[in-house]
Amino acid sequence: MPRAVDGSKRKERRKKILKLAKGFWGRRGTNFKAAKDAVTKALHYAYRDRRDRKGNFRRLWIIRVNAACREEGISYSKFIAGLDKAGITINRKALAHLAMEDAQAFKAVVAKAKAALEQAV
Repeated sequence: MPRAVDGSKRKERRKKILKLAKGFWGRRGTNFKAAKDAVTKALHYAYRDRRDRKGNFRRLWIIRVNAACREEGISYSKFIAGLDKAGITINRKALAHLAMEDAQAFKAVVAKAKAALEQAV
């Protein structure tokens, strides 16, 4: 049986990799051998960074809530402890949104947390 050199499976596989490498710089976008490595690395980074993004956003929300808390005269850690003592379960994303969009509502939440802290002492 003759050896298939220009088989359709081979072309499809290469086409798929080169399609993924579209827009890559230099040989990495046109040469299969270089594109294969570049695509593998890019897919690895994409997978890893989809998970990292969640931590990055949580970090951002905490920074925003902390800044808003400091304006109200309370630290972030004491604010979170106060929320826990008050029995208020609200996530950091919602707290950051409140702090940015609805300052009055955030002030009310801070007041509840302060009250719970004073009551605990």
